[in-house]
Amino acid sequence: MSRTVESRPSGSDTKNVASRPQPPTTRALASTDQVHASALPNWLRILNREVVGCTRCPRLVEYREKIAREKRRAYMDWDYWGKPVPGFGNPNARVLILGLAPGAHGSNRTGRPFTGDSSGFFMYPVLHETGFATQSMATHRGDGLALKNAYITAAARCAPPDNKPTPAEIANCSSYLDREIEGLLELRVIVALGRIGFDAYLNHLKRRGLLQGKKDYVFAHGAHYKMPDGKILLASYHPSNQNTNTGKLTRQMFVKIFQEARLLADM
Repeated sequence: MSRTVESRPSGSDTKNVASRPQPPTTRALASTDQVHASALPNWLRILNREVVGCTRCPRLVEYREKIAREKRRAYMDWDYWGKPVPGFGNPNARVLILGLAPGAHGSNRTGRPFTGDSSGFFMYPVLHETGFATQSMATHRGDGLALKNAYITAAARCAPPDNKPTPAEIANCSSYLDREIEGLLELRVIVALGRIGFDAYLNHLKRRGLLQGKKDYVFAHGAHYKMPDGKILLASYHPSNQNTNTGKLTRQMFVKIFQEARLLADM
């Protein structure tokens, strides 16, 4: 096991500000979804269908559908997704980006991880700069964005109230995460965004019988560990407003994480 921790630089980088797009048509999104699904391996198509149809957590079902009906004033013209959000990216990825849960007016609106909210506006330019994304903007499922050697998923698949899924709700999603990780055969590095994503991967290894306890794995930005399954777990602060607006996570810090991920994945 190895561990390195990066100290936090002072100051904050300029935030990337995205103009709000016009809502795509339902027909355009349906066409995009069909093309995307046709490019996936069968195991992932089946998994994504199960994720999208999941109703295991009554509190989350009620909340995600309530948000989709009531909407935010700025997005009243949008047809909200309002369902669990499946993973997104390259099935042959060497790098897995593991987040917390969909945002109420981001992924819960657009149906794609980190798409259409401030966290995505911060993250995708960094993924583009470091060679993991084909473009710097992520506004909706039909915007043409594709990931290169990366796959994005989350510990919880439904938008939770106050961005806080309960431990039981995360546990209800754990089988989906297990199947994703086991199906992504080329994975070498897991980039955990935030402590919940970090713990989600440790718990995955515990369920597989590869890890007895978590006490030796301490979450800290820039920490990385060689894991019992041979992969490397790399930790980052989550690109939430709370972290990026305060300078706890700067653009420079985030770029460094994904530059390191490329090196660790031997890309």
